[in-house]
Amino acid sequence: MNRKRKRARRPWTLRTRLVVYAVSLIAVVAAVIGSVTAIAFHSYMYGKLDAQLTDIAKRADNRPPAGAPAPGGLQNRDPLDFVGMGGGQPFKTFGAESADGSVTSSQIVKKSSEQDAQPTVEPLTGSQERALEAAGVPADGEAHDVDLPGLGGYRVEAVPRSDGSTVLVGIPTTEVSGALTALIVVEVCVTAAGLIAAGIAGAAMVGVALRPLRRVAATATRVSELPLHSGEVSLFERVPGAEADPRTEVGQVGAALNRMLGHVGSALDARQKSEMRVRQFVADASHELRTPLASIRGYAELTRRGREHAGPDTRHALGRIESEAERMTGMVEDLLLLARLDAGRPLSYESTDLSPLVIDAVSDAQAAGRTASGAEPGPTHHWRLELPDVPATVLADPPRIQQVLVNLLANARTHTPPGTTVTVRVREARKDLPRVTLEVQDDGPGIPAELLPHVFERFARGDASRSRHAGSTGLGLAIVQAVATTHGGLAEVRSVPGNTVFAVHLPADSVYEGGPAGDIAGTPVDSPPGTPGPALPGAPASALPGTPASGHPAHSQPDHRLSTRM
Repeated sequence: MNRKRKRARRPWTLRTRLVVYAVSLIAVVAAVIGSVTAIAFHSYMYGKLDAQLTDIAKRADNRPPAGAPAPGGLQNRDPLDFVGMGGGQPFKTFGAESADGSVTSSQIVKKSSEQDAQPTVEPLTGSQERALEAAGVPADGEAHDVDLPGLGGYRVEAVPRSDGSTVLVGIPTTEVSGALTALIVVEVCVTAAGLIAAGIAGAAMVGVALRPLRRVAATATRVSELPLHSGEVSLFERVPGAEADPRTEVGQVGAALNRMLGHVGSALDARQKSEMRVRQFVADASHELRTPLASIRGYAELTRRGREHAGPDTRHALGRIESEAERMTGMVEDLLLLARLDAGRPLSYESTDLSPLVIDAVSDAQAAGRTASGAEPGPTHHWRLELPDVPATVLADPPRIQQVLVNLLANARTHTPPGTTVTVRVREARKDLPRVTLEVQDDGPGIPAELLPHVFERFARGDASRSRHAGSTGLGLAIVQAVATTHGGLAEVRSVPGNTVFAVHLPADSVYEGGPAGDIAGTPVDSPPGTPGPALPGAPASALPGTPASGHPAHSQPDHRLSTRM
């Protein structure tokens, strides 16, 4: 029902409205002309019929037609002799004598008379005579309409006689009615054909007339598809001069749109210049802050490790100075990286397998988590790897991809409570989807719905629902998005309580064709409490299932099957 209402309420296009209005106006004019024509034809034909009826009525009254001399002996004739007399009266003309409202005799022409021959006449039937009696035609000298069973419509006039009787004279209206009906049918058919032709021609003419407006709309559509929200935008789209002539209605719209686009272009240019000044300032400030921060950290560490004895409060203060300087250094490095990416500085691209980078990053994240937990036994998070059987290679800058992994894992470690399972997954490219996908999934509390659209913005921070235990600059995910975009990829996130997935899609350097796509292996292996975690680089192979006995586990080729919980 709602769909039907929506369809019924759909507005008509301007072209449809113009054509409908024009055709409706033509239909009204045609209806008026047809009605006037039909009325005039009706009056004309019935006027002729009434004049003919009057002439026949004069014969019935034993009076000659106008201008004709009265022949001798008419007074002694039968009142109905005029019916059978020659004179060219129409076929089915009748005469009837009536006395006191009852028909006493009647005759009707059944066969048209030939030249100088008497027509065949016969009396009316009983039902026809009763119809005449029921009509009660008055003797007022006027013609009246009467319907006779089996004969149809008649124009009837009553002629009084000197002996007190009345003669009813009638001539059929069938021919006149047929002619009028034919005229109306012709008018309707011609009008319908004319309306159809007018609709087709009107649609074509209106389409041609609205073509400039469609070109103006096409220009506006192209402008709406431009990425105006960020970056340098060159707004060169304009309405052609032929459609921007202010002397026409469409030209006025085109000229106004061109003026608006000019203002928008100026505003975008000013915004871009302002953004460039801000970025340059951030880059310069970050670069200038690196040396002072390094000095602060160095002097604080030198003082803390010096020979002079420092009290507990002093050592604590020096430790805080070092940690804050380290945090500020990380923020400065992040700002510098974003400034370089914004400036479009070229990266060092090479064919890179993501699996070794993922193993290294997860190992580092595990170590960082154990360090942050202090004396607590075991890791604060459960780390799980799901890697494909084949290399997942992309054309990328390895240090930048490593930064993406570090930021995503740090985000998962920082904003989820202890005991959260974090799964890092790599999906290799397929023929129908030539891109490699890197996913970091956790079963934490999720991201608030109001924050979800803004997580990749700079300095975006979560609230208490993400269980923050450590400070955050709000730049990590912005760097993830910037690096992915620089590599021609895309970063996205989907989150519900208990399942948050960050995905980075990168164009594949090669597509594996040797087996089914997306074959991610393994069953998680939990380490019992009190046992050492999986091996970091250089540890024995037995500590990390699925790796060979020698070499770094992150570079174990050709077997990439690995799924373990750290």
